[in-house]
Amino acid sequence: MLGREKKIFNVFFRKKPALMLLGLLNAKTEIYASSLAKDINCTYSHVVKILQQMHNSGLIEFVKQGRIKLLKLTKRGEKVAEHINQITNIL
Repeated sequence: MLGREKKIFNVFFRKKPALMLLGLLNAKTEIYASSLAKDINCTYSHVVKILQQMHNSGLIEFVKQGRIKLLKLTKRGEKVAEHINQITNIL
């Protein structure tokens, strides 16, 4: 694995980042960082740090609406989240 790939691999095999992806995958309404932090019982600053890593890896997009940045999974992010969901169901 290359350095960048290894870093993002390490991000997803921790509980909170996996919950973040699943939260984005299963969101019924628009979602933003502070609501995601509340949903997974995590600090806002920690969520933003992980979201930035996900964004840099092409897994999420930030969609600006006025002063708010909404979160959206990319196609690649959806695939990763679906696989995490499958693993969760198997376990």
